Amino acid sequence: MSEHLREQQELEELDVGTLREAIQEEYAEVANHPTKGFHFHTGRPLARILEYRDEWLEGIPESSIESFAGTGNPFSLGELQAGETVVDVGSGAGIDSLIAAKMVGSGGRVVGVDMTQVMLEKARAAAAEAGLENVEFHQSYAEELPVPDGWADVVISNGVLNLMPDKAAVLGEMFRVLKPGGRLQVGDILVQRAVPEGAKRKIDLWTG
Repeated sequence: MSEHLREQQELEELDVGTLREAIQEEYAEVANHPTKGFHFHTGRPLARILEYRDEWLEGIPESSIESFAGTGNPFSLGELQAGETVVDVGSGAGIDSLIAAKMVGSGGRVVGVDMTQVMLEKARAAAAEAGLENVEFHQSYAEELPVPDGWADVVISNGVLNLMPDKAAVLGEMFRVLKPGGRLQVGDILVQRAVPEGAKRKIDLWTG
């Protein structure tokens, strides 16, 4: 069996639809009850751990910050430049998209993409509260980004790839929307050993 067919079989056995539902439920809870306490860090304390600069968070509504649940700091790989176009894959409550919108300024554009409706609602409300008109949020999957080929100067993502069973498809989609010479700035989790095949099919291990 080829490697591609083996990966497809594993995805079918995992049941991607069920996994997506479980992830949406988990992050809807983060949006609705951000101070509940989770198996991962959240909010402003997490932003400090990940070394988000105070000036980045100035003007970002607390409603967006409180539901922050990233795993890294995509801006540690380089700040964005004025006028750049940006796609934020898995934008959640919008903290990274809003930071990006401030960095690129009125001449730039940011598109945040997430599959969890309640997170999108928080992100849109936060953008309106912050008065940022150069950012928009769309409901879609990371494998189906709603932007044209070669549109983005930069694709950012924070704690999303580790939740995607078909990482090659997501990375391929990120590559599709990047301009030639564009930048990929990802904050995520890496494991040092291969995950056993049986573990990959256990939904609760994906969601924590």
